Amino acid sequence: MKDLFEHLLVLRSPGIGPVSYNNLMSKFGNVHAVVGSLAPNDDLRDAVAREIDNAARLNIEFIFDDDVRYPKDLRKIKNHPPVLTARGNIATLSCESVAIVGTRHATATGMDFVADIAKAFAEHKISVVSGMAIGTDYAAHRGALIAPGNANTIAVLAGGVDYIWPLENESLYYEILERGVIVSDMPVGFVPKGTNFVQRNRIIAGIGRKLILSEADSKSGSMKTAGFAIQYGRQIYAIPSHPADSRGAGPNSLIRSGTAILCQGVQDFFGDEEMLQTNTKKSKSENEILDKIGTIPVSESVLADVVGKNIVEIKRELVILELQGLIRKCDSGYVRV
Repeated sequence: MKDLFEHLLVLRSPGIGPVSYNNLMSKFGNVHAVVGSLAPNDDLRDAVAREIDNAARLNIEFIFDDDVRYPKDLRKIKNHPPVLTARGNIATLSCESVAIVGTRHATATGMDFVADIAKAFAEHKISVVSGMAIGTDYAAHRGALIAPGNANTIAVLAGGVDYIWPLENESLYYEILERGVIVSDMPVGFVPKGTNFVQRNRIIAGIGRKLILSEADSKSGSMKTAGFAIQYGRQIYAIPSHPADSRGAGPNSLIRSGTAILCQGVQDFFGDEEMLQTNTKKSKSENEILDKIGTIPVSESVLADVVGKNIVEIKRELVILELQGLIRKCDSGYVRV
């Protein structure tokens, strides 16, 4: 973008957010005049220059809201981020998308349910948006990555797009980087603070055309994301949970109030017949692999030879079995749980 340095000088100035940025641009008419009014010091100028250099080195792009690649549904919300940093397959941002969120402390059943739904959306060329946290977010991204092809998932981070958090999801980060896209409204290299996660949730809700809420307690960040989605007029689906489990309080309350549509699975979006065919095929294939795993660790390459499949297919099916809590990964391979 022309005048990138000056635009970032404004956006990286203390106390400047989307509202003040837009007000300043409206008041002064152009970014050069805004910079003149703010008179940024040398430290800020050096920091912005370093950010631009680091972005170029890491293949990170700055996507302004007048760029055709900027997520069109996010652009429609009031006070959206004037610029996003993006790393990976930028074309993913142009896809129709659905947001899937929920607790970090998800059950194995809940994660399996979410992964199946995410996979179905990705197979229909609808990108899955989530926050790359452990638990539900992990299952949503992983489920989408099981589907073939690229542009399957968008991870929205609370820190810089180059800052991997949580560290447990490092391998997931690089898989998304290769086949999807990682975005943030924070500077390159920024280490997230607690308050940044609310803004991250706002962006997730803004990018997704609809939102699916899985397990979440009533005061969770996921419920805040649902609140933003409601505010933006998105269609909300909620996956019910047992009333005695605090993780069911959020989705159950939205269903009871009529704010969210009851979500019972893939058939809510793509039809019973297709879901039945997918599940039958998947179960047969996964059972074949599961039968070959016991208490002694088995590597992916050995499983590929024994089952007669390629490594990519084996990896996808192992992810599903792991999400179901049927196997776990150790240093030497996979063992039965």
